[in-house]
Amino acid sequence: MDNNHKIENIVTGSTNSHADFTPLSRNVLSFVACDPNQKWLIRKQLLSLLQNYPSFNLSNDTFTHNDGTAVNLFKVSGCFHVSQSTPPIHFTLWLHENYPSMAPMAFIVSSNSMYPIRQNHPFVSPCGTITTPYLQTWSYPGYNLNDLVHNLVQIFSHDHPLIYYSTESSFTRTSLVSKREALDRFSGMLHYDMGALQARTEEETEALLTIQVELKNRARVIRNIVSGLDDERKKLKETVVELAGKADVLTNWLKVNGDPKAIGVILGDRVEDAFEAIDAESKAELEGSAADEAIEDVIYALDKALERGVVSFDSYIRQPVNISQRWPMTFRRKSGEVLAELRRSSGVPAVIR
Repeated sequence: MDNNHKIENIVTGSTNSHADFTPLSRNVLSFVACDPNQKWLIRKQLLSLLQNYPSFNLSNDTFTHNDGTAVNLFKVSGCFHVSQSTPPIHFTLWLHENYPSMAPMAFIVSSNSMYPIRQNHPFVSPCGTITTPYLQTWSYPGYNLNDLVHNLVQIFSHDHPLIYYSTESSFTRTSLVSKREALDRFSGMLHYDMGALQARTEEETEALLTIQVELKNRARVIRNIVSGLDDERKKLKETVVELAGKADVLTNWLKVNGDPKAIGVILGDRVEDAFEAIDAESKAELEGSAADEAIEDVIYALDKALERGVVSFDSYIRQPVNISQRWPMTFRRKSGEVLAELRRSSGVPAVIR
């Protein structure tokens, strides 16, 4: 029995039709029996579809919804080519029990393992479910089966749903298209752009996670260093307390048994007071050396002040040069005279330099 006779038997509900379609006439049409106009609308759309695509087959079968409900529905199955260089696309079209108010359900059937369904197609899920903008925006009476299949052919001619040796998308090619085709192309381009953005986001996330791991490692190292420094600080405090105790013990011992001058230095007196010449000559030598060192320190300080610009060059020439040329020589001369006088009075021969 050809498709036209099948449709006639389905719509008229004839019980003399072929045995294979008796359940279809008895069960499938039960949801449109209450509205004769919808019967003829379905008949008209199915006839138009099968006339444009004679290779399609019409039948009835049990369809199971996602909630587990099983119903007998019209099923149109077949294949179509979008170009001579691409493999044929096998698909199945189910008419919803509330059709035409509800959109039909379309699926890609990949019966050939050589051409599996693509994993990242914008309008076909990996399991074969078709979700084009035409189906998602289905609106009766402006939409029909014939335009649906034509829309699928247009979409799949730009972006084939099966994997083959030269699969590529042509959604980005510019050309004059209808509003419907423009929406399909925009949806496809948006899908691929979102995929690329997601891939970049995942890469950036992986990079940030790597940085996060590195920062955690560095934070752990820093915590270990800080902990080590804290332990060292505690040990240094303990050492300071211990040395302070020992210093107190030593100070107390010096107060009882030590030299008063040494004790005075410990308690804050001048360091020079801790040193005492054994005789007049040693005292003169000590004072002369101290005076010479003091002059040298003054000259060094003036040199540094000149380098930093604290004193002017003229002032440096007038004052520090005179000091560096006269005072050290005067101190050395006076010191030498005192030493010579001391040697003569003690009967020690003078030292000639």
